[in-house]
Amino acid sequence: MTKTLFPAHLDAELRLRASKVGAQLRAANADAILVAANANIFYLSGVFFRGYVYVTADGEPYWFVIRPMTVDTTDRVKIIRKPEQIPAMLSEMGLPLPSRLALEESDLSYADIMRLSKAFEGSQTLNGSGCMTSARMVKTEREIALMRENGLHQTEAYRRIKSLYHDNMTDLEFQIEIERVLRLEGSLGFTRTAGNLMEINMGSLISGDNADAPSPYDFSMGGAGVGGALPVGANGEIMRCGTTVMVDMNGCFNGYQTDLTRVWSLGEVSDLAYKAHACAIRILRRLEEMARPGVLICDLYAEAMRIVEEENLQPYFMGHNQQVPFIGHGVGIQLNEAPAITPKNRTVIEAGMTLALEPKFVIPHVGAVGPENTYVVSEQGLLNLTPFPEEINDLTD
Repeated sequence: MTKTLFPAHLDAELRLRASKVGAQLRAANADAILVAANANIFYLSGVFFRGYVYVTADGEPYWFVIRPMTVDTTDRVKIIRKPEQIPAMLSEMGLPLPSRLALEESDLSYADIMRLSKAFEGSQTLNGSGCMTSARMVKTEREIALMRENGLHQTEAYRRIKSLYHDNMTDLEFQIEIERVLRLEGSLGFTRTAGNLMEINMGSLISGDNADAPSPYDFSMGGAGVGGALPVGANGEIMRCGTTVMVDMNGCFNGYQTDLTRVWSLGEVSDLAYKAHACAIRILRRLEEMARPGVLICDLYAEAMRIVEEENLQPYFMGHNQQVPFIGHGVGIQLNEAPAITPKNRTVIEAGMTLALEPKFVIPHVGAVGPENTYVVSEQGLLNLTPFPEEINDLTD
């Protein structure tokens, strides 16, 4: 028995997304793109399947499905065994073969790119990863609604965090309990990330001196992890009085994500830690007002650094033993989307972008401080999709 892979109620939304991709293709002087990367398949389909999405520069989408094989075929949905069948099928459908075909050269393996290029041997190929990145950077209303829903689930799970703590608990035990609550709240149980420079499970929890352990990944905070196979986050040590516990656990409840970090303490921590945390909150308030359409991304970073320098906290900002030159990133289907909020990124902020801002500090022998929120850009500034109290909360109260 066949079944429809693409829900009918998503038709208008998927056409809208394809039209955004088409606009990027026209700007790149490409006739079409053949999409194969998981995140982009999901973006253009609303579901995940094994196969390809072909989008023309006119914004017309076509789906070529390898698995599952039990789907309804239409004038836009075809079942294939291999990508080499696609050019002939396009011709049968009355579509001209592209002179310039975009492929996701930054997302697929070299072997995949060579195979697809050979399948379209009459076409000149170019890197279309940037087209997909740019199209996805500004979210549709439906995407924002999904992220708002995700944020509500994530904050609801965070409300239970304090009740999970008990004396002499290890950071790993604490993280596992939080993961359980997230799953019970509806989390899909994984974190989809972009590129090959980041690996993570459901997020990261770091306490005390473990916050000063540098990470090989592109994270603002590190943590040694429990072994060399995944050197990030909790390291299995008992959490000690006088230190902080930073919880940066992700949900992914519906295929979209929000990024939320909050800090708890075990008893009182140092004045420096409280000062740095207050500085992080001050940065968030300023950037919430400043980040409006037309502002450059790099200006957000510059303003954050101005505030940090004003308070003489530079040695602890965005790391201590190992500092990173960014204060946030885009977020959506993947945790780490464009734009990265760095000192050299001259991307112009647009309404509908979704940004995670994370001005964080590492205080030696105390731990990490600084909240993180996920926002959507509006004409009035940033609207918080993850509203939750930002002050340091004592787990031992």
